[in-house]
Amino acid sequence: MSEHSHVEIYTKENCPYCDKAKDLFDEKGIEYETYNVTGDDDRFSEMVERADGRKTAPEVFIDDELIGGWDETSALEETGELDEKLGIASPDAGDETTPEHRTLIVSGSGIAGLTAAIYAARGNNDPLVLQGDEPGGQLTLTTDVENYPGFPDGISGPELINNMQEQAERFGAEVKTGIIENVDDTSRPFRVELSNGDVYTTDALIAASGASARTLSIPGEDDLMGYGVSTCATCDGAFFRDEEMVVIGGGDAAFEEASFLTKFAKKVYLVHRREEFRAEKYWQDRVQKKVDAGEIEIMKNTEVTEIHGSPEGGVDHVTMVTNSDGKPSQKLDDPETEEFDFDTGAVFLAIGHTPNTDYLEDTGVELDEEGYIRTLGGKGGGQTKTDVSGIFGAGDVVDFHYQQAVTAAGMGCKAALDADGYLETADLGEATAAQEGAAASDD
Repeated sequence: MSEHSHVEIYTKENCPYCDKAKDLFDEKGIEYETYNVTGDDDRFSEMVERADGRKTAPEVFIDDELIGGWDETSALEETGELDEKLGIASPDAGDETTPEHRTLIVSGSGIAGLTAAIYAARGNNDPLVLQGDEPGGQLTLTTDVENYPGFPDGISGPELINNMQEQAERFGAEVKTGIIENVDDTSRPFRVELSNGDVYTTDALIAASGASARTLSIPGEDDLMGYGVSTCATCDGAFFRDEEMVVIGGGDAAFEEASFLTKFAKKVYLVHRREEFRAEKYWQDRVQKKVDAGEIEIMKNTEVTEIHGSPEGGVDHVTMVTNSDGKPSQKLDDPETEEFDFDTGAVFLAIGHTPNTDYLEDTGVELDEEGYIRTLGGKGGGQTKTDVSGIFGAGDVVDFHYQQAVTAAGMGCKAALDADGYLETADLGEATAAQEGAAASDD
């Protein structure tokens, strides 16, 4: 680290993205100062002022320059600009070197990827786990995991992920921050290019890169993201204490976030575009208790079409439409559709996810129309195989139906065992030669 680089991170308690930011700088060996704004009004006001009105955490500063939150910080890491700002960019970064060879690369550090890493490491397959821009995956945004076997009192999502990573590393897995930009499957070993310019070759790849939160693409959403619009209630809910809050969605995530936000909100409004919910009965029953208590109000057959406010003042109100037949935004010309403004201080989006498979689009891996990986499935071994021999899929990047922690773990286990079988039987002569060449270059 340059002696002139001064890194500051504003954090809050129970903030998974804050932990991700700190882990990133820890991985780089960068010292930093942290300021916990939880319960500290002066620190919170200081953060908001320095961060141009943003009320989310983390907020990262380098030499008094606002870098932003986790999204902005990880984006700079993706392009290599973060190292430049820190004064640690290698002057030889652009030189052509022999790529490092790894027996197995796992794309993603969520529960599927880490389970795969545990099994692969125990199988002496030397897995390299690339965390991507959402280390730990969606589970790090979950406050309480109450249905994962073996934890009768529940466990927090971040704690479960941290425990699994420690377990994988104990068996020899290596975990690094890195976003895969491209996979070349036209030759063996595969060539894996990262967005920061790093290149690896690998004999096998497990795609466990999960899925990212969807947004609505409505007016005001992008401009107010971080200023009252959020995709993470556990990260940002406490910043809008005593406000009336809107949660958009009808699945487990929306119900969980609505329930969580009652800790801080004056009242929570759960907005869903249809009459029926996808959330499991457990969550519907739990939310209903809070409805009966007056803490949550459910608004069915209703959609938010615009978010109003400013970075300086945050979210002020939203425009909604409603129609008794549901999906009102598709029926704006229907005389039964009503449009109205609704006051709120924060909007939380929980409307599903998009699989992170862009890096596989130029390979022979078959994706469905929504971008999920198609795997062999069926009975017997090889269920996680894709159409490319040596590439396997696991977790939410494959499973658009169950999307549970325990099913993701099971698929991660299957993928590691399938990859092990492949590595034992495939002709990896070319890969071995590449590995020997890389080893020779290190001598």
